[in-house]
Amino acid sequence: MDRSQKTEAVAELNKVFNEVGVVVVTRNLGLTVDQSTDLRGKMRDAGASYKVAKNRLAKLALKDTDYTGIEEYLSGPVGLAWSEDPVAAAKAAVEFAKSNDKLEIVGGSMGTQVLDEAGIKSLASMPSLDELRGTIVGLVNAPATKIARVVNEPAAKLARVFGAYGAKDAA
Repeated sequence: MDRSQKTEAVAELNKVFNEVGVVVVTRNLGLTVDQSTDLRGKMRDAGASYKVAKNRLAKLALKDTDYTGIEEYLSGPVGLAWSEDPVAAAKAAVEFAKSNDKLEIVGGSMGTQVLDEAGIKSLASMPSLDELRGTIVGLVNAPATKIARVVNEPAAKLARVFGAYGAKDAA
């Protein structure tokens, strides 16, 4: 990499750190190209991104962002996963690490809140933003469903009574 490419990489990472909701730091312990491609695909499916970055450039990009606390995790062969959804990147990284022992979760950060490995794993166990939205819609919709059932119930009882009398007379 020449100087202009390094400057561009630092600017790109700095932009990412200023826009995302969570950053997960992973340690690459010998992932093959196929495994790395698979990881990137799973990240993309979850709405997250994954990049192997030079530690020195990542440390420069962290300056003046909320994620300066993860600087201590940037040593050795690391990869960075990030997403706007605070759960997506953590969930995808932890799921991949469960099935592949060559990826280790080191830590991460949600804004200024630095998380260790256990913190990232507990974050991954939380429901995603889409799951929470679905739950809220279900909770909002439930009272309307109950009201419709209560309003329709007397008519249904009356219909069952008429049906029973009709069956009794036919027998």
